[in-house]
Amino acid sequence: MPSQLGAVTYLVRDYDQAIAWFTRCLGFSLVEDSVLVPATADAPAKRWVLVAPPGAPQTRLLLAQASTPAQQAAVGAQAGGRVMFFLHTDDFARDHAAFLDAGVVFREAPRYEAYGTVAVFEDLYGQPWDLLELAGGGAPKNN
Repeated sequence: MPSQLGAVTYLVRDYDQAIAWFTRCLGFSLVEDSVLVPATADAPAKRWVLVAPPGAPQTRLLLAQASTPAQQAAVGAQAGGRVMFFLHTDDFARDHAAFLDAGVVFREAPRYEAYGTVAVFEDLYGQPWDLLELAGGGAPKNN
């Protein structure tokens, strides 16, 4: 059986805030939201929250609420300032316009590269992502 990643953990400040942003701004679907550990007087509930981009339900982010000072410091900087995710689209112009309408912040105007059309945007915590429509279905090449 081939292997695949089931989910990638993504640290968030607040579950509900992150769910709202990913579903409203990027059009992701909420795949699951289950309580793993109920809230107590000393700690909020721990939840299993999965979101997936439209058209790719097997590609999931596990939204994990930061619970330690180190985790809280990493929110929005999980890739050290580099682009962490590459959100592929089959219609760059459509998704770029929809993201702008939803209030997504782009760091640059769309660029047309040999590998496709790309623009860097920020998620709700300032983490950079690429919105990318590949030319001819190929991957970017290292020169």
